[in-house]
Amino acid sequence: MGAVMGTFSSLQTKQRRPSKDKIEDELEMTMVCHRPEGLEQLEAQTNFTKRELQVLYRGFKNECPSGVVNEETFKQIYAQFFPHGDASMYAHYLFHAFDTTQTGSVKFEDFVTALSILLRGTVHEKLRWTFNLYDINKDGYINKEEMMDIVKAIYDMMGKYTYPVLKEDTPRQHVDVFFQKMDKNKDGIVTLDEFLESCQEVRRDLRA
Repeated sequence: MGAVMGTFSSLQTKQRRPSKDKIEDELEMTMVCHRPEGLEQLEAQTNFTKRELQVLYRGFKNECPSGVVNEETFKQIYAQFFPHGDASMYAHYLFHAFDTTQTGSVKFEDFVTALSILLRGTVHEKLRWTFNLYDINKDGYINKEEMMDIVKAIYDMMGKYTYPVLKEDTPRQHVDVFFQKMDKNKDGIVTLDEFLESCQEVRRDLRA
């Protein structure tokens, strides 16, 4: 915050009067600039070292100078990794999984906490995070409509160059297979317990 204020002050002292838009941009930056929690605290809360957190923070600040990222910016960044597809819908779901407090913005703490789980968390932690991603309306269950939305978003993200070429009913087939394996009591929804149990069964089968 001090750095932003210092930049704004230096602009005011220049002989050439800055434009109104420039001043408004600097004021906006001053208001939204966010400093993360201490690295020691984040080190204790995540599976990253202090040095790794410093590297991650520099990268985050490079993409998001204000210290927070909104959904539109998140989509733009994510789209760079999938140039042949439309990643906007999947990025939308992913953003809301990162935005655990539902504030409409993702702070460095949100980002690094999720990254810690996805990269270095236990199997149980990764599965819980994935379940939360699929549970779009956050009611504690995954229904077929939610799973269909996720699968369609994944296929859109992969793009038209997917091989073999996908048939129109492929997403529906994948959702049906998902529910055949996951919906243990056949009530049309998948609970967290059912999801965890089914995924662990798959892991055991792969090891057999």
